[in-house]
Amino acid sequence: MLLSKRLSPTHGLVVLSLLINFSLWGQDSSIPKSTPIPRTNTSDDIEKDSAIVAIENEIDTFLKAGESTKALYTLIKLTEEYGHRGNYSKSYETAWKALSIADTNDNEVVKSHIYRRLGAMYSFSKRKDEAIKYLRLSRDIIKGLVEKGKMKEEYLLNNYYTFVYTYRGLNEPELAKKYLDSCYIYYSDKQNEVALPYIKFEEAYVLREDKKYDEAERILIEIEPWFQENAPSYLVLVYAYWAVIYKNTGQLKKATDYYKKAIAISDQYKSHMDFTPYIHEKLAEIYRLMGNYKDGYTHLNKAKALTGKFFDGRSKNNISLMEIKNEYRLEKERQQEIIRQQRMETLEQQDKILMLQRIILASSLIFVIIIGFVYVKHIRSKHRAEKRLLEKTKALEMQKANELLETKNKELAASTLQLVEKEEFLKKLKNELQGEDGSVKISEINRVLKSISAGNANNWEEFKLRFTDVNKDFYEKLNSTYPNLSQTDQKICALIKLNLSSKDMARLLGISTKSIHTTRHRLRKKMGLQRSDNLEELIASL
Repeated sequence: MLLSKRLSPTHGLVVLSLLINFSLWGQDSSIPKSTPIPRTNTSDDIEKDSAIVAIENEIDTFLKAGESTKALYTLIKLTEEYGHRGNYSKSYETAWKALSIADTNDNEVVKSHIYRRLGAMYSFSKRKDEAIKYLRLSRDIIKGLVEKGKMKEEYLLNNYYTFVYTYRGLNEPELAKKYLDSCYIYYSDKQNEVALPYIKFEEAYVLREDKKYDEAERILIEIEPWFQENAPSYLVLVYAYWAVIYKNTGQLKKATDYYKKAIAISDQYKSHMDFTPYIHEKLAEIYRLMGNYKDGYTHLNKAKALTGKFFDGRSKNNISLMEIKNEYRLEKERQQEIIRQQRMETLEQQDKILMLQRIILASSLIFVIIIGFVYVKHIRSKHRAEKRLLEKTKALEMQKANELLETKNKELAASTLQLVEKEEFLKKLKNELQGEDGSVKISEINRVLKSISAGNANNWEEFKLRFTDVNKDFYEKLNSTYPNLSQTDQKICALIKLNLSSKDMARLLGISTKSIHTTRHRLRKKMGLQRSDNLEELIASL
């Protein structure tokens, strides 16, 4: 199912044919690590010049219509077309032009595509640090979008796949293997930017570098039908890598056949033409090993001619590439320098304004602090004076209240004594009435006795009213603190509050002194007092 998946039109945005390692041409152990661009057999591949003209016209149309995003994707396509023709200077220049437009466009995804392409171009010229810098910029953009939830994580596959073929081009199979593992982690058949056979092709390269030739060939056999159906032009690289396996295992005839198949595919589809010089050179080397010097010489001459055409620094296609200069990059650098200087001037001006603002703010703050300090000091002085006056007023009021309370208590005590004397008188009268002979009528005696008892009760009620008037909160506090006290207990507490003796209490209540002592004892128990607790002090505090 995976091998039957069609190649997405955008796949050309992530692969390049610019990573040929020419420094290894004279070695037998490896081939140049070319970065493939999957291509199909279309009329545009045959009519090369008209294809470029058509793309350039399409770019102009998009720019005039203000559709910068479409123009950027078309510029990337143009970069690919120049790369296929070996015109690396134009390819490089077009990529920088796309980046200059992307700086004014908010589309981060398209900028990620451009960074990936620039990274691949720098790796072609063996500028590893620059290449990895731009590849990481591209990856970080997509990572940021994934973290924000704007893209799914499988879209990171595109970036890790770019790292794989870049490290392959830099002849670093261990790093290529590391990123290959990431490709398999993020691969999903739901995304259509990198088909599984391209990843498997990179796996075959890693296995070949580990000298696992049987496993590498098994993978190439597996993916060959898919490329024949979906991207036949890519077989230029597949057959060239396959030929290396046969050469390294001593099968020179098979190696020759597969190199020839790679050349035939390149001629048929006009694809990966920049890769053919290496193939001719390797064919010349195999013919030399087989003793066929004539064919070897023929292919060596072809390799030399094609190398001069595509890669010689004297070629008009590559002079500007060797200088690594173009008007868009230089203009961008000039603009950035102007912007940097303007920012520096703005920052200096802002620093001066900020310093002045800080001085004014500090002065204002100091002034406000001084005013605040003086005001707070004044308020405190005023508050202290008012507090002293209030305390003095409260003290006078308390003194007057105490004096009034003392006066009323004295009046109450005097009234109480009067009641005591009255009680004694009535008691004496009662005794006298009971002790006389029958000259007094019994009914009269009973009437006097009843009036005396009623007067006794009325006297207590009169006392209670006067006591409550003087000590308004006493009964309320007493009942809330000791709710289980009886009426007699409350009377005793009121008399204790007036500092009356037990004898006076007995005379007032008309009971014996012993009964008073008994009532006091029970009262202490109800209040839960200990021997050391003073009943008089407790009641006086209420």
